[in-house]
Amino acid sequence: MPHYSGPLLTRPDAEALCAARAAGQPAWSGSLDLGRSQGQAHLHDEAWEWRGQRYPYPAALKDRTVYYWDGEDFAAVSRFAGSLIKLVPTSWGAPTFEIDGIKMLPTSKTSPLDDARTKVALIQPRGKAVLDTCGGLGYFAACCLDAGAARIESFEKNASVLWLRTLNPWSPDPDAPEHAGRLRLNHGDVSQAIASLPAAEFDALLHDPPRFGIAGELYSQTFYDHLARVLRRGGRLFHYTGSPNKLTTGRDVPREVAKRLEKSGFKAELALDGVFAVKR
Repeated sequence: MPHYSGPLLTRPDAEALCAARAAGQPAWSGSLDLGRSQGQAHLHDEAWEWRGQRYPYPAALKDRTVYYWDGEDFAAVSRFAGSLIKLVPTSWGAPTFEIDGIKMLPTSKTSPLDDARTKVALIQPRGKAVLDTCGGLGYFAACCLDAGAARIESFEKNASVLWLRTLNPWSPDPDAPEHAGRLRLNHGDVSQAIASLPAAEFDALLHDPPRFGIAGELYSQTFYDHLARVLRRGGRLFHYTGSPNKLTTGRDVPREVAKRLEKSGFKAELALDGVFAVKR
């Protein structure tokens, strides 16, 4: 799907825009793409203009919500398809997203993009073919592109998340000329697709699955055996795990994952909020 190029509004942006009009200012300067760039909106009595197109002043907007122009009005970047999936602004610019109110990316101490950059650095992607198993908003892929990866094969199962990516200016566009075709984004379930991927196809791998209770198949020994199969000897892997249920049940998911990866032929160790491993 083509990426959206119109304005994105949050409640603070909309209030600042309307306040500038009320103050009689001819223009308002700020960001209309979640901090990706800065620009200027020209203000008129009944409408405002940005990049040569006029838009009505928005009505009251909700907090923690991103709005886009759907051709008739400013609509929330959210969709219900079995679950409510929503793009959520952050103080860092790059947004996170939620599924049924559960935040999917860390944002309290750092930008989700900076968090991804730290993890991507572990696999040293420059010049490498990278498998990105659960693409989400594409921040792992964006960081791999910035770091000079030769090729990224990315999978995302959820069609609504793929739709969020087309509206998020921080998500990489596979068709953008500056990426030179290095990113291939697949709408598919990697737990099934991986069986058809060639052996030793990748030099590095990023695995950021939903929590175990939602997608246990992505933590299975069978799946880890496939990860080992498609990764070349010496290839690096980072597997996000978090620490779910550790306080309530005492279960140590990162160590469980490390043991399974070891069984599949990796040398694994705990790192950051997950597991770092190298194919033996």
